[in-house]
Amino acid sequence: MKPATAFPHEELTAAPVKEIFLVEDHPIFRRGLTDLIHTQPAMHVCGFAASAPAALQKLREIRADAVVLDVALEGANGLELLKHLRAEHPHLALLVLSMHDESVYGLRALRAGASGYVMKRESDEVLLQAIQQVLAGEVFVSAALSRELIYRVARHDEMSNHSPISALSDRELEVLALIGDGQSTRDIAGHLHISIKTVESHRLHIKEKLGLPHASDLIRFAVQWAEEQKTA
Repeated sequence: MKPATAFPHEELTAAPVKEIFLVEDHPIFRRGLTDLIHTQPAMHVCGFAASAPAALQKLREIRADAVVLDVALEGANGLELLKHLRAEHPHLALLVLSMHDESVYGLRALRAGASGYVMKRESDEVLLQAIQQVLAGEVFVSAALSRELIYRVARHDEMSNHSPISALSDRELEVLALIGDGQSTRDIAGHLHISIKTVESHRLHIKEKLGLPHASDLIRFAVQWAEEQKTA
């Protein structure tokens, strides 16, 4: 009697670990984010950068499956960083994790190339879900932002917004936020690495678009708006 034939079986292989790169300039928050991601056996933080130039350089040298980034970086326009990353790495999942209100920055981030947008006040579970979703090639936004996007499409008016802020360019919005934080024209120029003349031009355009006749009106509006963003 012949012995029973042993059928070979396929070796079970673990799912490949997804490499996550962080762009965040606050060390304590970055450390906490790293620890959270490392609770997931299929995720690993492969590196980090605290500035836009460093992020662009490091991502040219290492392999990453997703980037979790803040749009508020010292001396950089985070939305511009998104555009550069999307152009250089078209298949990279880009998830924005920010303290800024999604009603102001969410759609702008998606237009700039983000795969999703999460506010820092969300729970750990929501953040991990967002990372998993963008890694799967899907878009992640909150239920509130999703309803807003659907409403705009239904109204065939994607660019419209009841807030006058929507008329501002990404750079003008950034300048407005810095004015609201109490920074002078010289401070803003140094922060954004642009000339004082350029900042003055942005201030003029902001006043025109918001219908603010005087510099004092602009400062008052910017401070009030900045406070509203912090309490939103």
